[in-house]
Amino acid sequence: MEVFPAVVAALRASQGTAFRVLHFSVQDNHVHLLVEADESAALRTSARSLGVRLARAINRACGRRGRVLDDRYHTRALRTPREVRFALAYVLFNFKKHQVRVPTRLDPCSSAPYCDGFRDRPAVSLTGAPVQAPHTWLARVGWRRHGLLSPDEAPA
Repeated sequence: MEVFPAVVAALRASQGTAFRVLHFSVQDNHVHLLVEADESAALRTSARSLGVRLARAINRACGRRGRVLDDRYHTRALRTPREVRFALAYVLFNFKKHQVRVPTRLDPCSSAPYCDGFRDRPAVSLTGAPVQAPHTWLARVGWRRHGLLSPDEAPA
């Protein structure tokens, strides 16, 4: 079993009504997530649960045991439309920082195929997607005030 499908399955299984994975990017040695929760308690418990799911899925896919997450994670509350747009571009285009040659304009190991915030690209359906539609104004509408995404962007 490959690691990417295992990670996507773990992300899909972690979705709930109070906690949502909005976007993700899976790299060789790390994962970027853009999530939202209805309240801080839901964020804490759901993020912990997601960490366990990811570790189990990755261990199963790699045929190994033991710790996967080194307690090295960075969380940041996004408070402005500009911060959300920057984070969205960073997550979806992070693969450009890690590859010498970019094989495609959109990262196939990310939620980019499910993102409806690209210029010159039709809306997409989230049916069966490993991500959910955002509930907050910032993640749904606010960030768009700073421009839709272009596949030619690179993360800062």
